[in-house]
Amino acid sequence: MRRLGLALFVIALFLDSAIADSPQPSDNAPLDGFSAQRAGAEREWENKFRTIPSAQNQRDYMQLLSARPHHVGSAYDKQNAEWILSKFKEWGLDAHIETFHVLFPTPKRRVLEMTGPTKYVAKLQEPVVSEDPTSNQRDEQLPTYNAYSHDGDVTAPLVYVNYGLRDDYDQLQRLGVSVKGAIVIARYGNSWRGMKPKIAAEHGAVGCIIYSDPKDDGYFGGDVFPKGPMRPDQGVQRGSVMDFASNYPGDPLTFDRGDPNAPRYTASDAPSITKIPTLPISYGDAQPFLAALTGPLAPEEWRGALPIPYHVGAGATKVHLVVESNWDVKDVNDIIARIPGSSEPDEWVVRGNHHDGWVNGAEDPISGQVALLEEARALGELLKQGWKPKRTIIYCAWDGEEPMLLGSTAWAETHGRELQDHAAIYINSDGNGRGFLFMEGSHSLEHLMNDVARNITDPESKLSVFDRERMANIVDAKSDEDRKELRQRADLRMAALGSGTDYTAFIDHLGVASLNLAYLGEDDGGIYHSIYDDFYWFTHFSDTTFAYGAALSQTIGTAVMRMADADVLPYEFTDFADTVQKYTKDLKKLLEEKQGEAHEREQELKDNAFQATFDPRHPTVAPPPEDIPPYLNFAPLENALAALNKSAERYKTAFSKAETAGFPGSEKQLLELNETLIQSERRLTDQAGLPRRPWYKHMIYAPGVYTGYAPKTMPGIREGIELRRWDEADAQIVRVAKVLQAEAAVIDSASADLEALTK
Repeated sequence: MRRLGLALFVIALFLDSAIADSPQPSDNAPLDGFSAQRAGAEREWENKFRTIPSAQNQRDYMQLLSARPHHVGSAYDKQNAEWILSKFKEWGLDAHIETFHVLFPTPKRRVLEMTGPTKYVAKLQEPVVSEDPTSNQRDEQLPTYNAYSHDGDVTAPLVYVNYGLRDDYDQLQRLGVSVKGAIVIARYGNSWRGMKPKIAAEHGAVGCIIYSDPKDDGYFGGDVFPKGPMRPDQGVQRGSVMDFASNYPGDPLTFDRGDPNAPRYTASDAPSITKIPTLPISYGDAQPFLAALTGPLAPEEWRGALPIPYHVGAGATKVHLVVESNWDVKDVNDIIARIPGSSEPDEWVVRGNHHDGWVNGAEDPISGQVALLEEARALGELLKQGWKPKRTIIYCAWDGEEPMLLGSTAWAETHGRELQDHAAIYINSDGNGRGFLFMEGSHSLEHLMNDVARNITDPESKLSVFDRERMANIVDAKSDEDRKELRQRADLRMAALGSGTDYTAFIDHLGVASLNLAYLGEDDGGIYHSIYDDFYWFTHFSDTTFAYGAALSQTIGTAVMRMADADVLPYEFTDFADTVQKYTKDLKKLLEEKQGEAHEREQELKDNAFQATFDPRHPTVAPPPEDIPPYLNFAPLENALAALNKSAERYKTAFSKAETAGFPGSEKQLLELNETLIQSERRLTDQAGLPRRPWYKHMIYAPGVYTGYAPKTMPGIREGIELRRWDEADAQIVRVAKVLQAEAAVIDSASADLEALTK
């Protein structure tokens, strides 16, 4: 999750101008995609909807759903699924449970001990906190472990690798330190946790320990739990280390449930299972290990907040690590609820959030799940009042997200062909907090979400959430150019989608336009994936009044209604074209930087700069020379961008003219137009998939092979440059250009359909 480090007193300096300069939520604001008559009716239904979500209901739901640990396969996880099913049915929705069988390992044996130069045995246990009434449910809690870690029993020297990223290993090489045959200790952050054992194994390590440094989410950031929200010294972050970004998410034994010819695996040969044993620990347990290290002093940026000098090793510090799991197949239970469409039932609006947690999981995921439940209840109330959506709405409560998207991936793969034929959008949330609207998604939906944000009132500032987010971005802006754009661009930029939550199969595998939404930024905490992520913590340190839970229901529910009821699906392509243009500029800049760095490295080696600056008391090794990156041929991409920009502008003009005329076409004409629009995101996929990871088919967005959570935009080209695969990058330019040309063609087809309405 993104955390916004914002000073509220600075934001206050902008509030008067924000109120004066920006449009406020208004019943008279136009609704894109609706005729004037239908826009008025839609505003009335939306206004009714936004009065219904109840903060108290969300609090009650959370208290029940997080009352006991509810990980995959647990009794309470199944009980929660059945309770959610009963509520959907109570509210008038047609609901059922779909069950899938998946590999889900749980810990059998965990040992971590320092055998030299002194003896220390890690506690590997989070203590009960007397103030926290559910922290004592020890018999039901999953122990601290990393799911999908390789089993192993290894003894080896210890090396500290900072965050365990590829650049960190380049630094270790400069320090003359190798991890080959060693166990590494890495701090959590700056990547998906599964990257740390993946990269360590690629460098020859035999084991991996992951800890949360207090500088990142412990006492460096504030008082620790239970006095404050931050991670206490024995708090541990559980989590999956599945190598999903290089392979595929979901059940490791099943590459794609929608393809009968796809490979099937056993636990011993599944490619997404980590190659070395891996274990998470607390910073209280980490300190003795790190304090015992000798060798070079870690670079300044590697040093955390523990009261020790951070050395990297390797030396006399030896560690014994044992990880052994029960490799069992468990059930995941997805709850699926439908509101059938009245006139266009074969066009689907899909909305999801997961219900499983690592332990009690109040913040992650129940804070998002209770917002989804109140949306569903509110729509059920509208149905009783006579509202009938044009399109089918599908609400999904996923199971098995935490181990790595087990339930959502299984369901999306199983129903893949139906989704590709019918799904207009997938809208996701996960956890929710307090603060600012965080939007990421397909950029054809950027304009839709900006318009929705203008119609939602922020609980704290009473501004629209659009205005508050704009002011937050201005405060955080790095340059005058960025601030100018924020003040002048009609729509706020939306972040790209990476992975780490349930939209992944929809956008990356199936090409369904997707969004991921939450309120974040004002309640940073350190209880992520620990036993302290529970009702007590949430109601003392996060969205304590559930005001932002109600706001999330209002926000996503409004987006659901607009997608479900618009005469013309509210995609918009000029924001998308502008964003792709920006991505292209970023790629060119990246290549220029790589070329400049290689030239500078060559010159410094030629000048013997590293020998001249050698410090015998702190010896370092000169870096190896790098090949100078060649110039890449961006012409195919530039030609495709020109076509895309032209098509996007044509569509904008045609849409505006047809909207002014009230979309005067027949039902058949509008149906054909919307069927064309639904396919626009599909055109950005290539069935051959990305290099070395064919499950990922989207050519514009994907999780990074070495980041996991964080997105790589135009990933085939970008990672070709980053990994110095120059021929591959050139070939990927052609592939991306091809999908953008196809996108321009489908936009032109939709434009022609719109133009036909007003002839």
